[in-house]
Amino acid sequence: MGWKGTVRSIQAAARRADREAQRRQKELEKQEKLYAKMEALEQAKYEVDVYENQLEVIQSVHKEWGNRIDWKAISSMPAPKEPINEHTHEKNFKPGIITKLLGSENKAREKSINKDELEHENRYKQWEIEYKKWETDKSLAESLLANDGEAKMDIIKQMNPFKDISELGSTLSFTTHTNGIIEVELFTQGGEQIPTEVKSLLQSGKLSVKKMPRGTFNEIYQDYISSCALRVGNELLAILPERIVLIHVMDKMLNTKTGHMEEQCILSVAISRDTIASLNMDKIDPSDSLDNFVHNMVYKKTKGFEVVEKLKPSSFEIEIIGQ
Repeated sequence: MGWKGTVRSIQAAARRADREAQRRQKELEKQEKLYAKMEALEQAKYEVDVYENQLEVIQSVHKEWGNRIDWKAISSMPAPKEPINEHTHEKNFKPGIITKLLGSENKAREKSINKDELEHENRYKQWEIEYKKWETDKSLAESLLANDGEAKMDIIKQMNPFKDISELGSTLSFTTHTNGIIEVELFTQGGEQIPTEVKSLLQSGKLSVKKMPRGTFNEIYQDYISSCALRVGNELLAILPERIVLIHVMDKMLNTKTGHMEEQCILSVAISRDTIASLNMDKIDPSDSLDNFVHNMVYKKTKGFEVVEKLKPSSFEIEIIGQ
């Protein structure tokens, strides 16, 4: 084959190689487009899942609370009994024939006595731990039942039942009262936890993002603060012996007297132990459930909240007396 034939052969091979590369490139491009499409679909679904989960979280704060503590039962619990050395091993000691023959009966008996003393010493140390715990628990229970405000604040700080509410953007302050009522101010952050956009999947699988209607935002915010108020009440009634928790939800509202945005009350509710215990918290609508309690709230779907008066602890003194 001459050089021209060689060149033609090389060129043909190159063309075949080009055609193969081009075919492979097109296949890869198709795969890349498919991959990109799958990635976009999954990303869209993820964003919608995150959005829906966010709504679920902020509207279901009330569904979780800690175990209830029966302080009356704790205050009346008897002290753990101090262990006594019953000398069990010594009483059950029976020297064998070999022991008697070797004349080591006294030594063997002494080992039994020492074993009794060691076991008693271990039981006594454990009893001391249990007794100190009983003493501390009893003293705390008696203080709480006597409406000791400092003891109540210590319990709240130690148990910290509002960690996840704080993570949602709310802070709390507490005021204890001698009449057995605890008062709480729950400071929100102007609905910053509420999404301002509605996300959904179109039939094509693409992500749809629209501005959330003001009415929808207000409804979600109402559920959020109602859910938080119920949660705060339930948590405090779980760890304290109170019968009523007064909760004032605060938000920055325009003070028409000063013309400035100030922290003002938008919901004031008295959560009573007997009433909240009767509710199915997994099924209630948090906003609707406020009708079960004495509360002040002025809400309109189009405008949102208006400033309301705080409920006064003195209004509930009669209910507390004789608890």
